[in-house]
Amino acid sequence: MRLFRALAFLLVLHLLQGSNASLVQLNDNGYEDVIIAIDPDVPEDGEIIEQIKAMVTTASTYLFEATEKRFFFKNVSILIPETWKGNPQYRRPKHESYKHADVIVAPPTLPGQDEPYTRQFTECGAKAEYIHFTPDVVLGKKQSEYGPLGRLLVHEWAHLRWGVFDEYNEDQPFYSAKSKKIEATRCSTGISGTNSVYKCQGGSCFTRGCRTDSTTKLYEKDCQFFPDKVQTEKTSIMFMQSIDSVVDFCNEKNHNQEAPSLQNLKCNFRSTWEVIRESEDFSRATPVTGPPSPPAFSLLRISERIVCLVLDKSGSMSGSNRLNRMNQAAKHFLLQTVENGSWVGMVQFDSSASIKSELIQIRSDSERDALVKSLPTQATGGTSICAGIRTAFQVIGNVASQLDGSEIVLLTDGEDNTASVCIDEVKESGVIIHFIALGPSADQAVIQMSNETGGNHFYASDNAENNGLIDAFAALTSENAGLSQKSIQLESKGLKLTSDAWMNDTVIIDSTVGKDTFFLVTWTAQPPSIFLWDPSGTLTAGFTQDTASRMAYLRIIGNAQVGTWIYSLQAKANSEILAITVTSRAANSSVPPIAVSAKMNKDTNSFPSPMIVYAEVRQGYVPILGASVTAVIESNSGNTEVLELLDNGAGADAFKDDGVYSRYFTSYSENGRYSLKVQAHAGTNSARQSLKHAQSRAAYIPGWVVNGEIEGNPPRPEADENTETILENFSRTASGGAFVVSGFPNSPFPDPYPPSQITDLDATPEGEEVTLTWTAPGEDFDVGKVQQYIIRISGSMIDLRDNFDDALQVNTTDLLPKEANSKETFTFKPGNIPEENATHIFIAIQSVDKSNLTSKVSNIAQVALFIPQADPSPDESHPNPSPDKNYNSGINISLLVLSVVGSVVVVSIILSTTICILEKKNSSSRPRTGF
Repeated sequence: MRLFRALAFLLVLHLLQGSNASLVQLNDNGYEDVIIAIDPDVPEDGEIIEQIKAMVTTASTYLFEATEKRFFFKNVSILIPETWKGNPQYRRPKHESYKHADVIVAPPTLPGQDEPYTRQFTECGAKAEYIHFTPDVVLGKKQSEYGPLGRLLVHEWAHLRWGVFDEYNEDQPFYSAKSKKIEATRCSTGISGTNSVYKCQGGSCFTRGCRTDSTTKLYEKDCQFFPDKVQTEKTSIMFMQSIDSVVDFCNEKNHNQEAPSLQNLKCNFRSTWEVIRESEDFSRATPVTGPPSPPAFSLLRISERIVCLVLDKSGSMSGSNRLNRMNQAAKHFLLQTVENGSWVGMVQFDSSASIKSELIQIRSDSERDALVKSLPTQATGGTSICAGIRTAFQVIGNVASQLDGSEIVLLTDGEDNTASVCIDEVKESGVIIHFIALGPSADQAVIQMSNETGGNHFYASDNAENNGLIDAFAALTSENAGLSQKSIQLESKGLKLTSDAWMNDTVIIDSTVGKDTFFLVTWTAQPPSIFLWDPSGTLTAGFTQDTASRMAYLRIIGNAQVGTWIYSLQAKANSEILAITVTSRAANSSVPPIAVSAKMNKDTNSFPSPMIVYAEVRQGYVPILGASVTAVIESNSGNTEVLELLDNGAGADAFKDDGVYSRYFTSYSENGRYSLKVQAHAGTNSARQSLKHAQSRAAYIPGWVVNGEIEGNPPRPEADENTETILENFSRTASGGAFVVSGFPNSPFPDPYPPSQITDLDATPEGEEVTLTWTAPGEDFDVGKVQQYIIRISGSMIDLRDNFDDALQVNTTDLLPKEANSKETFTFKPGNIPEENATHIFIAIQSVDKSNLTSKVSNIAQVALFIPQADPSPDESHPNPSPDKNYNSGINISLLVLSVVGSVVVVSIILSTTICILEKKNSSSRPRTGF
């Protein structure tokens, strides 16, 4: 019963927190524990710290007023990299790390691309990952393009904290409005400005009116909306917070539901304020009187890593080869994963605890070897988790003046009824607990310790072929080290084999990695024959064999050869389990390595609610597209489910081609812990760097209209998708941690899963017909094939959204659904819709599966029933367009020259006519003479 209550408590706790890494808490209307981290690659500049303080201080007041006196920033920690010089003002972090950063100050994603953005790849209303500002943005060098820093932070905070989206859309910057005019995508429509084409070349800038595109009937590609510098409209912060008059979010009264903004597309046409009102923050805050106090700042500097292994050697560890597997994984961590310069100690525990090694600073292989020799060799006794933790406190305290920011890696396989006794002690210590649960019975109370201290939670089953224990230890790289210092896992694979059977495969070492490459082979019965060929075909020798731990390993000195390495392992015993792990580090500190990270959308889930798997593939901050990404999910008893993850902008994937690969997970098989591992591969010419501008970013302001003239900003570097860098072959593996499932029934149950919502429905008019395209959903979310589609149309977007079943249904008899994730196309003739004076046809789809379960109504596509009217311009007033106007220093030179020339011509004509008339008069008054 005690365990059940603890599990129920943890379920509530994790459902509240989700899998977002932020430590932010809302307390008495103020946001506490906000972390702003300066990336190690940012050169030291004390002005960045001062500007961060000024930014947060002004943002706090702006946020307070924009949320009707509800929210403000109460305290903020600024995380300073170890590469910056020490300062008496700087303290050692406790639980703060780059993993938990809410705002990251880092170099541009690509050179010259300074745009501020929020990494947001979840559904409407869900918290995002982090905000990215470049040093130039923080130092105020981009204010003319993106507006004041404080306002900019509030715009991005709304993305991050409340899951709202931008109220502009660079893919659809204009639309056909009900007014039958072409309007700029914005909210609210009260924002005034000019639609123009503005180009600069050789120190001169040219402007002209926008022409309409013959295909879209909207403005041409180069047309942009230039807002008036002086405005009176107060909304919206999610359109252009940089406009001086804008101080509010759009609400249901002034929201522009017509515009194809990302907010409308992702949030079902609800305003940003409606979404914010539905947030957990809003339910916990009421307006307060009086201004908020200024935010308090803590300056925290990263220092040397301190980590203590706390390893279970109780009697239960003698079963299922657990003690040996623990030692294999711990040796890999000590020999390869933990970074040079780190301090490492070791504690073992059963019903009591003992110190196996005091803290040793790792400077060479000798320290690593000494730690390896300290690993437990026998499994006996009971389980006292708190004894192990308290002894680790002692080990750390013997060297460090404080425990803040030090780490404990706790591995256990058993339950301990007394573990909850030291939870408060752990929280107050400042230590971070990383929890590795081995087997199905590992204690639940430690999850709370891990969660509340900002640590990681991993699970490994007793199935050694899944390699889960080594994967967990391999994931425990320093959260505050630069990416070039971290060990990166390239391969993790295991197989059950019979005698003389072979395990053959390849691993790719690409040019971004190769330094300190480490091959590890493990077995359960007898040493296998190991063959490893480098890319040139040379057989590589030199494996160190550790028969006591049933493992062999090879470290490549220097940089490993780039290319495909081939390995063959031959089992020498019946019922053998072989596994291989390959890790490496960045080949060059100035070139970011390709990396993959993985997570679930929740840490804890109750059946039958679906979960979402996310995997992000990137190089530095640049997304990688076109990779083949799979997720391997292992249940409590070792059952595995393999999912192909997709970056197609459909189903669970929020945005197409953003480098985040996603999929629904519904294949639950039991209650308890599940683990996640992700593998990413790229074949020849298949993957590429994305040059697209990031989603969820502050709008770039091309210029302002001042006194009727455009004052342009420096042009933004434009991304040419045709020049995207094609990447070489690569392979990566990463652990996504553990999650807990409850409520799975023991008896058969009816189909609980409908098809997923269609989110990419698009409509194109073709004469009297309309062609629809969308990505097919599945029988169960995004797996299988639906039974049928229901397509309905209406002249009212709101009626179609709120009363879908009452709208006019389209005949879809000939529409046969395809397999999930296929591209669907359907053409129909709309006919007459019941709404009078309708200006648009709005279209939506609902899917039905064989159990007659229906999906959510799709996004709403629309087709205009008219050709929209463009703004009057010289191009449309005259069949032959006049030369472009030349705006230089605010003076229209071309117009001036034309005016002068025109005046001269007019005067010349008048003078010539006058002279001609006078001559004629004089001629008529003289006598004629003849011959």
